[in-house]
Amino acid sequence: MTTHTGIGSERNSGDDAPLNNRVHHVRAGELDGHAAISGGTVGSRKLWMGMVVNPPLSATDNHHHGDSEAGIYVVSGHPVFVYHDGAQEVRLAAGPGDFFLVPPFVPHREENPDPNEPAVVVIARTTQEPVKVSVPELYRLEGTDAQ
Repeated sequence: MTTHTGIGSERNSGDDAPLNNRVHHVRAGELDGHAAISGGTVGSRKLWMGMVVNPPLSATDNHHHGDSEAGIYVVSGHPVFVYHDGAQEVRLAAGPGDFFLVPPFVPHREENPDPNEPAVVVIARTTQEPVKVSVPELYRLEGTDAQ
């Protein structure tokens, strides 16, 4: 994937304009790994967006995204988002069209319990690059505004 120049743009659409002085178009199939919008792909300063496909019967490790908020949109499949409310694990089942907000530093896990269908989600984070900090277990974040 070519970064910064001509990403899905017509030559007369402002390609020669400074990176933060034009609209960038990242076409389907032009993602750089999972990233569509990042500092590396289009020069984003505060936003990261990408798409993740979770295979059938898969789960991520327990993790958080540092001081970044994460917004998640379910494109297809039926993922389950798991976090700890201080007393027990909470499992939020999702379907196509659902949205989630994961506040900064909140440990969570994504699962795809379906044996046949992948779960496809679009993620937006308030950092230009994806931040993922693995943690050994889910726990409630205490003493912050994230509660």
